[in-house]
Formats: sequence, C-alpha cells, structure tokens
Amino acid sequence: MPLISEEPQIPESAQGPRVTPATGRTAPTPRPVPGPRSAATPRPGRPGPGPARPAPPAQRAHPAHPAPTAPARPQPTENRSAPQVQLIPAPVAGALDAAEEAVDLLLESGRAPGDILVLTTGEQHPWAVHELSFGEAAYWAQQDAGDDVFFADASAVDRAKPRPVVVVAANGDAGDAVARALPVARDRAAALLIVCGDPQTINSALGAGV
Repeated sequence: MPLISEEPQIPESAQGPRVTPATGRTAPTPRPVPGPRSAATPRPGRPGPGPARPAPPAQRAHPAHPAPTAPARPQPTENRSAPQVQLIPAPVAGALDAAEEAVDLLLESGRAPGDILVLTTGEQHPWAVHELSFGEAAYWAQQDAGDDVFFADASAVDRAKPRPVVVVAANGDAGDAVARALPVARDRAAALLIVCGDPQTINSALGAGV
C-alpha cells in the first residue's frame, strides 16, 4: 500500500472535544450558571409557594436551649401635647375676616362647630358682643354647652376651655396683647392653633416658634 505523505485535514466541526494540554481533560463549552433560586422565587410560568403556615402547637419543636434575645429598644414617644401651629398673614384690619374664613374652611373640612374656639385680641367678634348683651352667665354657658363655635376676647382667655382647634385673630394694634394671648391660646389648643395677623408680631409673641 503506498504511503500518504500528507495527513488528511479533518474539519473542525468533526473534531472531538478539545483537550487541554495541561491536564488532558476535555474543556466543555462554558454555559451561564443561574444564580441560586430561593424557595419564594417562582419558576417561570408557575406561581410561587404560598406563605408558610405555622405548625400546630403540638408539632412545634421546642429547642432545648433557646438562644437569648436582645432586649427590645423603647420606641420614641411622640409629643402629643404640642399642637400644630398655622400662621395666616393678614393686616390688623383684616385679621378678623381671615379668622372667619379659617373657621369656614374648618367647618367645610368636617370639623364640628363645638371643636373651634375663636379669640380676638382687639375688637370683639359681633357674635360675642350680641351674646354678652344677655349677660355673662348666659354667654359663658354657651361655651360649656360646647355645641357651637365660641368667640371670646383674648383678655378672657383664662376662662376659655380647651378645644381641639383655637383660632386667634390678632386684630389689635397692641403687640403686648398678642404676646399675652398667644402662649395661653397655644395651651388651649389640643390639636391645631391658627393665628391670623402680622407675621412679625406673631413670631415674636410665640418666640419665633411658628
């Protein structure tokens, strides 16, 4: 049989797996390796497992030596005594009108009339003037009834009982009257204090806390 001087060329596609020269082992074609799949991760096209249900009390395993648990940290307590303060800028002459508009908005938003107390540092509200004409006893009895908005002069704020919302109309020129009324009005407001008037005077009276 004649000798063939040249070896035939084998097509690359017909060759077997490649052999690494170092180890002699085959090097398979690398494929991407999927990451670990947790039990809660559903397979494509299938819903995931439902939430794990606790075992019945009789089947629960009780460890012989339970691991110590760290003491629970106390949650910070919210200061509920300080009401929210809102300032409505208004000139002295328009402070009472701004207070009445604030009351209308409160009533439209669902506040009960008996939740609102209105204080004036200057001229009294016409309602208060009218009711006082029947005597102070009848006038203050309406505050005790608590079924309607109550209007009072800021000089009598000590007699005013706390209500969820207090609206102050800083309609007086005297800044000292505002300074005396606002701290007490803030104490009377359980949830919200609305002050209508000059912002500089109000901020000074409240210690720039508005």
